[in-house]
Amino acid sequence: MADPRGFLNYRERELPARRPVPVRILDFREVYERRQEDAPALVRQATRCMDCGVPFCHAGCPLGNLIPEWNELTRREDWEAAIGRLHATNNFPEWTGRLCPAPCESACVLGINQPAVTIKNIEQSIADTAWDQGLVTPQVPDRQTGRTVAVIGSGPAGLAAAQQLTRAGHTVAVLERDDRIGGLLTYGIPDFKMEKVQVDRRVAQMEAEGTVFRPGVDVGTDVTGEQLRERYDAVVLALGATVPREVPVPGRDLGGIHVAMDYLVQSNRVVAGDDVPDQVTAAGKDVVIIGGGDTGSDCFGTARRQGARSVTQIDINVRRGEDRAPGEPWPMDPRVFTVSTSHEEGGERIFGTATLEFVSDGSAGAGQVTHIRMVEVVRHADRSTTPVEGTERLIPAQLVLIAIGFEGVPRGGLVDQLGVDVDERGRVVHDEMFATSVPGVFVAGDAGRGQSLIVWAIAEGRSCAAAVDHYLDGGSGLPVPVTASSAPLGAGIASLGS
Repeated sequence: MADPRGFLNYRERELPARRPVPVRILDFREVYERRQEDAPALVRQATRCMDCGVPFCHAGCPLGNLIPEWNELTRREDWEAAIGRLHATNNFPEWTGRLCPAPCESACVLGINQPAVTIKNIEQSIADTAWDQGLVTPQVPDRQTGRTVAVIGSGPAGLAAAQQLTRAGHTVAVLERDDRIGGLLTYGIPDFKMEKVQVDRRVAQMEAEGTVFRPGVDVGTDVTGEQLRERYDAVVLALGATVPREVPVPGRDLGGIHVAMDYLVQSNRVVAGDDVPDQVTAAGKDVVIIGGGDTGSDCFGTARRQGARSVTQIDINVRRGEDRAPGEPWPMDPRVFTVSTSHEEGGERIFGTATLEFVSDGSAGAGQVTHIRMVEVVRHADRSTTPVEGTERLIPAQLVLIAIGFEGVPRGGLVDQLGVDVDERGRVVHDEMFATSVPGVFVAGDAGRGQSLIVWAIAEGRSCAAAVDHYLDGGSGLPVPVTASSAPLGAGIASLGS
């Protein structure tokens, strides 16, 4: 039983200290400090959990995390039991505790009239403490089925599926085209959000359990779809949605304009100690980021650390309010104005503005971008826009990063070789249990759902693993946290009211 007066005794929301901005922009280490003296604050925050009769935080998280249970175990500082309850629903809580935007906190019952419980920070702290105390150990299966599974892609969906299937006794190989395992966790997420030791030690745990990792294998080129089907009893496509959206305006062919992920991958390689010839860097430049989402924020913080002269982020959407809109009541995950740790570090954010043209005046070299022409817009319900007369202006830009999302899985390689169906949005078509149109081939994560959150990727990886296990063995005891038609809590409520 939780402390029945905890949320009355401790009303303030407390989070770990962030390293000072002038210090943290000098390196790529994580922004948040983790200090021993923060432990009492963590216990206080866990004590604020109300042990609700109906804990909506469960529904806010697609993983179905047992949040009140591990909050109470944190209050008691029973770390072994706490990590056990976390791992019951989430293979990688130290990742979600750092990277997830925490829809569980938006659904926290306490959040109706007080600041929500710091669920995300408690989750991360449980996982970090468990690693520190040696409580995270390999779970080696006690039997082998003799069945083989290939998981294509090593992002959170692929790794979750691989770990679940390995623990079910199947022989699992994870094939990754990059030279390191982790997908976007390794090459897309900057270290100031999550240092790569968090990925490396999970990979080591999975190797000890029996999962085989094969980095540097470009499936579809090095191994064909036909060879894959012949070698393995089942295939899981966890390719992600990696085709970037473009900005089709005049001047796009000028030098100095790059899609965000190419820029972030190069930066992460350099931070990892690799030599990157002709690296695209923000040093000494006016940087403009097109797109107001998380990837744009990651570019923002990276450019600041590389020594950009200025950083400007352009968002076509209007600036959101700081409180819930009337149409987004609790427990929906509200669309509100947020300030990321990168945005704290200096620079400018411009809202309600569209890019009209990339311009070169020749001062940065022939064919190099020097400015962006932009205009304020009114955005309509159908997502079309109308320019606001008299608002056009030029801003300097010697480096432009396009971060407006992704359009689906890459075509022309493995997807076409396997012959799986793909819909008009570039997503691999699948049934409720993640089976594609080709028998024995399954899909999990962004490749099937489209660009989404890390918690949805892990949840789909876990559910896909159960489907593959059932396909191979005729039944499965693995958990199924979501199906293909599962949707965020807010989407369900919105549909009920429509």
